[in-house]
Amino acid sequence: MKPSILVAEDEGALVTLLRYNLEREGYRVLAAQDGEEALLVAAEEKPDLVLLDWMLPQLSGIEVCRRLRGRQETRNVPIIMLTARGEESDRIRGLDTGADDYLTKPFSMTELLARLRAVLRRIRPSLAEDVVAVGDIEMDRAAHRVRRAGKEVHLGPTEYKLLEHLIQHPGRVFSREQLLDAVWGSDVYVEARTVDVHVGRLRKALNIEGVNDPIRTVRSAGYALEDNVVAG
Repeated sequence: MKPSILVAEDEGALVTLLRYNLEREGYRVLAAQDGEEALLVAAEEKPDLVLLDWMLPQLSGIEVCRRLRGRQETRNVPIIMLTARGEESDRIRGLDTGADDYLTKPFSMTELLARLRAVLRRIRPSLAEDVVAVGDIEMDRAAHRVRRAGKEVHLGPTEYKLLEHLIQHPGRVFSREQLLDAVWGSDVYVEARTVDVHVGRLRKALNIEGVNDPIRTVRSAGYALEDNVVAG
């Protein structure tokens, strides 16, 4: 089951950005626009981690953090505070209230994802998901290694990112445009034909002797990583 992340943030554009990036990493995203709603969603959904903005309407992030820590059912949920406040005294106050980490806006998405994985790994190791497996393909994201049927598979950086995206959504068909957006980014112009080239390289690397082709080509639709691939 995917780890669930509650994003308690009232800035709509940031929520959209966080949702896109977190879902791309394989997390299930819940959202709340104010402190009261954050407490309600946390109680009903019991998220695996909370990204909590300091300056929320209704109730401040600090107060939400304090109440989450005071409730039996949410006492141990990891909390990362998001805030425009950069003063050391504010950071200490947030941590003293019960936050597990603290990120000052503006922040890079890469840093946020790294901090999130680190907190999950430290507090809820089973949710860190450094090793992801589909069929006989295993990806160790911490060691940056891929194995197929127990054998090491060597991938270039783009092929690795392509597999990393596909392996988190086994069986799902992605169009070339969706893969371009996920792997290269929406702000980079790359021709759709480039996806075919890199999928071809990934397929060649994964098709070691004695195993089946794990990548399914769906005509006029795109590509999918089969979730029932086994040695053949």
